[in-house]
Amino acid sequence: MSSSDETPGGGDRSDDPFLSGQLLIAMPGMQDERFAKTVIYMCAHTPEGAMGLVLNQALDSLTFPDLLEQLGIEEEIGATEVRVHVGGPVEAGRGFVLHSADYSQEATLPVDDGIALTATVDILKAIARGRGPQRSLLALGYAGWGPGQLDDEIKANGWLQAPADPELVFDLNLDNKWERAIGKLGIDPRMLSDEAGHA
Repeated sequence: MSSSDETPGGGDRSDDPFLSGQLLIAMPGMQDERFAKTVIYMCAHTPEGAMGLVLNQALDSLTFPDLLEQLGIEEEIGATEVRVHVGGPVEAGRGFVLHSADYSQEATLPVDDGIALTATVDILKAIARGRGPQRSLLALGYAGWGPGQLDDEIKANGWLQAPADPELVFDLNLDNKWERAIGKLGIDPRMLSDEAGHA
């Protein structure tokens, strides 16, 4: 028997007004250049605001060993190739690791569907030692919205929403991640208008 608060269809959240655990995909006419052709994984979305990490912008000016050195972490780097991403324009010096749920510590926030978020130095040490999560995305900064701000941007046709899947979230190929995210919705990106509100 299903309880009264369970959604039909085994947890389908399509009628949930909040987007935690979903992808936010910038429309072609995105006015804010910092978010042009971005795919964002939504870590939190509540009446108080929203927070997510951009999945498809690499930070080429900083390597993982450089970051560890800046933080004073003296660890032997394992064979794992770790790319540093631009998570968004807010608090660009703050690090976040979006990762598979096989890794957890006290400060880990489970988001959805086997994906969690940790923002401590300990996870960086674990990754450097080769003892971190099986899959991860390291980002500096995040995308943030105040109360109702993201909802207004979605209503103004600035963003599309799509279900997130770990393959797309953690895929290292950033070049066509935006196109693949839109493709998950069955939409050809070339059919979308560059003008917001006229898709």
